[in-house]
Amino acid sequence: MNSVNAMNPMTAVAGAEPLLSARDVSVSFPVGSRVGARMRGEERLLRAVDGVDLEIRRGEALALVGESGSGKSTLALALAGLQRTDRGEIRFDGKVLPASRSRADRRRIQMVFQDPYSSLNPRLTVGSMLRELLRVHHVVPANRVATFSAELLALVGLGEADLSAYPRQFSGGQRQRVAIARALALRPDVLVADEPVSALDVSVQATILNLLSNLRDELGLTLLLISHNLAVVRHLCDRVAVMYLGRIVEVAPTEQIFSTPRHPYTRGLLAAIPRMTEGAVDSSGPAIAGDPPSPLRIPAGCRFRTRCPIAQPRCETEDPVLAGAPGAGAGAAEHLAACHFAFSSGAGAPRPDRSENEQNA
Repeated sequence: MNSVNAMNPMTAVAGAEPLLSARDVSVSFPVGSRVGARMRGEERLLRAVDGVDLEIRRGEALALVGESGSGKSTLALALAGLQRTDRGEIRFDGKVLPASRSRADRRRIQMVFQDPYSSLNPRLTVGSMLRELLRVHHVVPANRVATFSAELLALVGLGEADLSAYPRQFSGGQRQRVAIARALALRPDVLVADEPVSALDVSVQATILNLLSNLRDELGLTLLLISHNLAVVRHLCDRVAVMYLGRIVEVAPTEQIFSTPRHPYTRGLLAAIPRMTEGAVDSSGPAIAGDPPSPLRIPAGCRFRTRCPIAQPRCETEDPVLAGAPGAGAGAAEHLAACHFAFSSGAGAPRPDRSENEQNA
């Protein structure tokens, strides 16, 4: 196992320089016929990611959370080099990554997808797909390929006998382990896990999350975990970035997100977490009302204002920026929110239900 374990040394998260960062990254997709749009002199664009700034520090686990359709997966694909951006830049280890990345750059950021059955080739055994990957990328000498493949499976809790099995012969959790082993085969610095447990049973979810946590500690991985469920990431991630309608609206250390959420959207997500204890009191305020607006028609001003329980007239015209509390120290500055009232008096406290006028706005 020595060759696998020597991928990356673990470095301290606190004060670490960003390993992977995004600056003003945007991704949009044309909607409808391009020919018709050009004839009309206009082109309708769906803005999936709209000016995102994000930093992931070396050795940390960062969660990216939000409702379905908020742009999490598109941003993850862009960071991994699997989706072209419209504007902005992505930096890795201080170097700007070009639109067409080299093989070495692609190896350093690997992705685990939501559905392992779709991402694994059903016609290849696990051993065949790992051996092909290792040989094409020259990860280890040819005489070490078979041994290294077995080591990879052992790392994710599978046996050497599983090398001869096909994806269809595994359970959902086992297939996800195979997908993780395949991502680790290239010895990446960053592992991007896009909803890796959402398609699995609850009992299996915990097993996969524990596996990711152990791999992070053992290999010194930097982890970006994409999820729509805040409860899933609480005990795994150091920081949480909350995404809404293509933008990051709050970033903070995990416990601050849970104890003192500053953005009303984050408080709504926390309120939606099921409580298993009978009589448990929800202290995060009301859950989010309504559905997100269409990315084709993003509201002017604050994009969350149409669902916000504390929206004011200024929210209709002023687009809030992601920022910390005015005059905050270094530690407090790690908590950022894109809300005009995020750091006003009592902003982190539970909010009352909206008035009838606010609900009808």
